[in-house]
Amino acid sequence: MEAIKWVWKYVRNYKYLIILGFTLSVLVSLINMVNPYLQGRIIDDVIRGGRRDLLAKYLVVIVAAVFIRSILRYSFQMIFEHVSQNAIYNIREDIYRKIQSLDFKFFDTNKTGDIMARMTGDLEAVRHFIAWVIYNTFFNGLIFIVAVIFLSSISLSLTLMLLAVTPLIAYFTAKLSGSVRPAWGAIREQFSRLNTVVQENISGNRVVKAFTQEKYEIQKFSRENDGYRQKNIEAAKIWGKWLPVLDSLAGTLSAIVILAGGIYVMKGIITFGQLVTFNSFIWALNGPMRMSGWLVNDTQRFFASAEKIISLLNVEPRIKSPENPVEMDRIQGRVEFRDVSFSYGDEKVLEDISFTAEPGQTIAIVGPTGSGKSTITNLICRFYDCTEGEVLIDGINIKQYDVRKLRSNIASAMQDIFLFSDTIEGNIAYGVPDAPMEKVKWAATIAGADDFITSMPEGYDTIVGERGVGLSGGQRQRIALARALIKDPAILILDDTTSAVDIETEHKIQEMLKSVFTNKTAFIIAHRISSVRNADLILVLKDGRIVERGTHEELLDLKGYYYNVFKHQYGDFDELQAQGVI
Repeated sequence: MEAIKWVWKYVRNYKYLIILGFTLSVLVSLINMVNPYLQGRIIDDVIRGGRRDLLAKYLVVIVAAVFIRSILRYSFQMIFEHVSQNAIYNIREDIYRKIQSLDFKFFDTNKTGDIMARMTGDLEAVRHFIAWVIYNTFFNGLIFIVAVIFLSSISLSLTLMLLAVTPLIAYFTAKLSGSVRPAWGAIREQFSRLNTVVQENISGNRVVKAFTQEKYEIQKFSRENDGYRQKNIEAAKIWGKWLPVLDSLAGTLSAIVILAGGIYVMKGIITFGQLVTFNSFIWALNGPMRMSGWLVNDTQRFFASAEKIISLLNVEPRIKSPENPVEMDRIQGRVEFRDVSFSYGDEKVLEDISFTAEPGQTIAIVGPTGSGKSTITNLICRFYDCTEGEVLIDGINIKQYDVRKLRSNIASAMQDIFLFSDTIEGNIAYGVPDAPMEKVKWAATIAGADDFITSMPEGYDTIVGERGVGLSGGQRQRIALARALIKDPAILILDDTTSAVDIETEHKIQEMLKSVFTNKTAFIIAHRISSVRNADLILVLKDGRIVERGTHEELLDLKGYYYNVFKHQYGDFDELQAQGVI
């Protein structure tokens, strides 16, 4: 019932439309009784009774009933379609808002294919339930009840003979319901896995081709595709087991009417016209009985899909703004870590990290891959919360700030660069959509991107491919840097931003950045010492701990970890660690 209560929240705004739809379906149900009734009257009054003057009247009523029924049926079907489309629109909006509110932890543990399955296949199952299953359940149930009442007025005993089949149909429908729901759940899970394989393959198509793994990817897809086929076949076997039984039981109604009704006519209990009417009403009994299996099937599909959507909507983000956040407009940019530790599950990523960055200072964080460099900046942005200790900005624990306002004062050029399928201008101005063109060009110039952008045929109006396909790694990095600079943040985080550019270009960018850093707290994550040697404070990380700290000169005097990297002619931390030097 939870799924029904949940979907009602979205359709109750259209309750008057739904009432109108149900009212029209009631009228259609009553009009459906006209033609079978008149067919019997034509037999008794016109053919057997000789009242040929009534034939034209009966035919006019039959034609009018068909015309009116068609209009009313179309109307209530469109009403439910309208309600379903509006409800799904609102549900889709809520899902997307929920996804936007969730933190990194959710996306770390949930596959893209699974999320996409909820936004597509699961939503379609809900839409189908609202647009088709609801009114068909009501309509077929009403048709059945009206038919029973009408037939009982002709012959109660013959009607009871027909209804004797109903308990058996109810029993087998219940059996179908209990079997098909787990099958739909399994289909949905396999569809999610299939989605994931396709999404990963499309996103990573360049890697696939570079390593000539097309055959392997086809095999992987075929395995999941075959799994999806098998799950559907298993579900089809369930339908094949129970639906023929339901159809057969519904089909026995005609045999009962012909056999028992014929005897009743011969004994004079009912007229031949009434027998024709009875026979004409068979569809009103066996139609709903036949439909019961399909309606149960689609209802269970709805329950399986709704449960997945509800579970997503019920996910609570771990990173939340407090009820009464500290009032702030623009922060000064003083960042302090006090005995900060962070664990990802059972894995310790950072341990006992303490340092202070004053406004206007540049803090460099260096160390081999996996030492925890990016995690520090993720904690500053509050993408995660520290396990122990405190992160403070301007002397206030960041948990006391409104999350959105806090992040609006921070700009990041992340290690994993993501560019949207938009113009270069749109990508640079992503954080400040109303930024004037002059500001966009300024940011691009500081980031060393203006030259290659203006050399393109369409300049800043050039559409970049998905995730920046068509641009080199260095070009993507510089656009990402410009996107961070244009926000004019109090805290600027550059995560390995110039690793894909040559030393000369890197030097030019660093010279241009000096004018930007004067009034900002900057954090630079890098592997190359050439990127960090001018920083006010350099933190050297290893295995999640700060093993050295100081300026470039102070660290060289220590003749320790940092010194060994520098001694190998500005070597790379990862490279030297692989060589066993550090």
